[in-house]
Amino acid sequence: MYVVFYGNDRTGVRNNASSYINKNLPEGATLTTIEGKSYEPGQITDALGATSLFGGVEWFVLDTPSDNSDCNEEVKGALKEMAESINTFVILEGALLAPAKKSYSKYAADTSESKQDAIERLNVFGAAEALAAKDRRSLWLAIADLRREGVPPEELIGILWWQLKSLRLAKQTSSAAEAGMKDFPYNKAKRALAKFTDGEVERLSQSLLELYHDGHAGVKEIDLALEEWCLKI
Repeated sequence: MYVVFYGNDRTGVRNNASSYINKNLPEGATLTTIEGKSYEPGQITDALGATSLFGGVEWFVLDTPSDNSDCNEEVKGALKEMAESINTFVILEGALLAPAKKSYSKYAADTSESKQDAIERLNVFGAAEALAAKDRRSLWLAIADLRREGVPPEELIGILWWQLKSLRLAKQTSSAAEAGMKDFPYNKAKRALAKFTDGEVERLSQSLLELYHDGHAGVKEIDLALEEWCLKI
């Protein structure tokens, strides 16, 4: 089976995971940590079939799979097998977007989110505003702040994609109702379009999408590529 502890409060995530392990780890069990940053392909497969030399059960802590694209993909591809495994997997993650939450929740024995609200929401808002204003310095600083708080690059890309989507909808429609948006964000997006040249929003959207896929395919280091993207708007 597997359980997931995630959220933008990284201290809370680790404290909750530690409490769970201390309470539930069987006597004689082997506890192994697999860190996303130093992950080597195949470790998840090995863990699924691992058996203890001493007859006890095997527990694995998967520490932030999203830090490594190979680890992230292997974990997500093995969730059903983890759920059915005789071994126990404790997954630690940062803030997750809705698709990742849904994916993890499908087979999880339990999930627990640890939140810090005020600072992250302000920074998310600041990043979206900076993109709409084409203020590359403010955008870069906002993204850097969010990364220091443990928000994964996938979520940051989602924030920027949401803002670009709002701009595209505002460009393609003549009213908030037609765009399926509220009046206030729609009118803000309409005004922001004056800062973009013809076709620029579409080009930025395409390049951001390519960045996301290249990062997950290992073609680019996703954090560095995102910083470069921000500095080129």
